[in-house]
Amino acid sequence: MEDVVVPLTAILGIFVGLPWVVLHYITRWKTAATLTSGDEALLEELYQLARRLDERMDTVERLVAADNPEFRPARIQHDLETDNQKLRELDRMVGQQRGISK
Repeated sequence: MEDVVVPLTAILGIFVGLPWVVLHYITRWKTAATLTSGDEALLEELYQLARRLDERMDTVERLVAADNPEFRPARIQHDLETDNQKLRELDRMVGQQRGISK
């Protein structure tokens, strides 16, 4: 009887147990790697907040520069093409994502 149980257990372990474990963790890995709709909403909200803060900083820098002609902002310049290029790329990507999700 023991001559049949050990090989049967080994065969079941190899052909049933091992693939089950591998497929189980592959499924877990795939579901964990995706963004949920809540994550996407949070990213969109943070992106909009960053844009508003950038506009506010531009306004503050313009006001300070108007009061003090020697003021030179330490951050990127307002409406400088090289600085706004990455922001336009983000706008394009967000627009494409909205087009896909709608």
